[in-house]
Amino acid sequence: MKNKEYSIPFAGLKQGKHKFEYHIDNTFFESFDYHEFNDAAIGLNIVLEKMATVLELEMKTKGIVNLHCDLTNEPFDQKTEASLKLLVKFGESYNDEDDEILILPHGEHQVNIAQYIYEMIVLSVPSKRIHPGVLDGTLNSEALKKLEELRPKENKKDKNKIDPRWEVLKKLLTDK
Repeated sequence: MKNKEYSIPFAGLKQGKHKFEYHIDNTFFESFDYHEFNDAAIGLNIVLEKMATVLELEMKTKGIVNLHCDLTNEPFDQKTEASLKLLVKFGESYNDEDDEILILPHGEHQVNIAQYIYEMIVLSVPSKRIHPGVLDGTLNSEALKKLEELRPKENKKDKNKIDPRWEVLKKLLTDK
């Protein structure tokens, strides 16, 4: 079983709410063979509410992942925050086809939530990763200098010149 420390034993718990806290670093993501992050420092808080026939898990993460910018390849810290509610029911066989409902076989005494944590955090990171210095113009990198150097130059003569195909249409406006 992957990431046994993320298995929550619920068999001995009384009915009611129970809190769990975890600290997630990059080794967690590497165990899923995910190498997009240079580093990670994420806090995970879980509130498990045990009821007579179901378990309700409310997971919240907040932290920072270090990754590379898509434009400049410069590393930067990206803040991340996510939450997920998971309902755990009991049935004949294991079933995790629904994103929000997990069915465990009768007789199980613990639930492993590592896969849910992994997906929740990875999906909370923007798909387009842009260094904040690129957005506000403060990043000084060789890649940005090269991109600026290779950018097509704007020709001021051609800027005021109108495409001849539009001239015919302009005549239509003045021929009233």
